[in-house]
Amino acid sequence: MLKKRLLLIPVMLLLFVLSANSATKPFTLCIDAGHGGKDTGALGKMSKEKTLTLRYALAFGRIIEQNCPDVKVIYTRKTDRFLELWQRAEIANNAKADLFVSVHINALPRGHVSRGYQTYTLGRSRRDGNTHGFEENLEVAKRENAVILYEDNYQEHYEGFDPNSPESNILFELIQDKNMEQSISLAKFMQQQICAATGRQNKGVHQDNLAVLRKASMPACLMELGFISTPDEEQFLNSDRAVSQYSRGFYNAFVAYKNKVTGRKSVYNPLPQLPIGQEKPVEPEIQEKQEAPAVPELSADTVDSPVFKVQILANATKLKKNSPLLKGCQDVDYYQENGMYKYTIGSSTDYMTIYRLRKELLTKFPQAFIIAFRGGVKMDVNEARKMKNKK
Repeated sequence: MLKKRLLLIPVMLLLFVLSANSATKPFTLCIDAGHGGKDTGALGKMSKEKTLTLRYALAFGRIIEQNCPDVKVIYTRKTDRFLELWQRAEIANNAKADLFVSVHINALPRGHVSRGYQTYTLGRSRRDGNTHGFEENLEVAKRENAVILYEDNYQEHYEGFDPNSPESNILFELIQDKNMEQSISLAKFMQQQICAATGRQNKGVHQDNLAVLRKASMPACLMELGFISTPDEEQFLNSDRAVSQYSRGFYNAFVAYKNKVTGRKSVYNPLPQLPIGQEKPVEPEIQEKQEAPAVPELSADTVDSPVFKVQILANATKLKKNSPLLKGCQDVDYYQENGMYKYTIGSSTDYMTIYRLRKELLTKFPQAFIIAFRGGVKMDVNEARKMKNKK
């Protein structure tokens, strides 16, 4: 008994070092768009699960990248390609991600109807109740966190500690327990914030023996955004308004989770909730009309120099100047792309001018992001910035 207690000391030291190492590296979020390529996922009357998951995964990543510059976002896929389940978690493991979120769309057999948002974490399946998923996840935790056991002067620093002994399992079980605890915490934030932002029915946090989760060595959850098999819910999931609302809820849940697990308040505040409308966005009952922040305007896009703008929204039909979707902003321009009318504010060859403009517009348009044109043709923003810097 004394020997086991003594062996617990280096175990706790190892756990402390692991925590210290995670505190010094940038926070990394891995977002997984479920299905892809030959795996279409669930099919609705107007869309495929693989298409919707990619659209939402990219939107979730973009709102974090735009508002949390110190957070590194990685994606398992950014195009329509097929990945094995183990490959998705392995991407997060290799990147030493702090959080793994897999995006999915739910479905029921023909003749059944359901609506709402739900989140899954790793746990015993209600179907079989076995613990195989926990055992496999523990082995993943051992493999991914065992690097500390092979550092220089290992024997000197951790004398008496055998990584292959039964006592060493205590360390990895503690890591696994912490991951499980944080996964549930994240799932609760997701349910609370996403349902508040979208008005979707709260179908609760669930546990299941899901392969993509048991392969992850960090806190992880799987999102089921809604039911593609229910016509009105599928139509909502395909709307720009839904992408904006889900993204807002995802961002607020992420900020709440990050504040909690890092033990300190983040510099990033939650985005304010907007009133929920079933058919169209609902404006606040009392809202002062505000002009868009002034920025230097250009008479036309120049051929030689990239021009930056802030895109505030996209719509399937052309909006009137007094549309409530524009929220009282004037001097709004638009361009057409992929059958959509995409609306912008501001136009400048100075990136920082547009960067500041976007920050001012975020209270009205939290989904706003910067785009770039050259000679009237849309181009990659990073390439545009590189081009400006070279000049």
